[in-house]
Amino acid sequence: MGAEKLDIFQAIADPTRRKLLRLLAGERQSVTMLSQHFQISRVAVSKHLRVLEESKLVSAKKVGRERRYQLEAQALLEVKEWLSFYEQFWDNKMTALKYVVEEDGNGGSRE
Repeated sequence: MGAEKLDIFQAIADPTRRKLLRLLAGERQSVTMLSQHFQISRVAVSKHLRVLEESKLVSAKKVGRERRYQLEAQALLEVKEWLSFYEQFWDNKMTALKYVVEEDGNGGSRE
């Protein structure tokens, strides 16, 4: 796979791929094992896994005749770092809400 790394945000945009990541958080699993959790074909699950592998979110290891996939959680650091910038805005909103609630005081109306 000499291809360029796929954008991680595109990879996690799909709900099926997010569910695959959650399923792979516990142990290595084959496409057959993973397919049991979806109402889509094994081929479709394989395609989703390929996207996750190209974005470095999962890795595959040959075990006997099948490939077993595993979560590569460190790849999610890019998402965590991106989100951490926006935490300041959430914190500011919560502080402002707390101020409004405390100013309103005794559950009364503002006049």
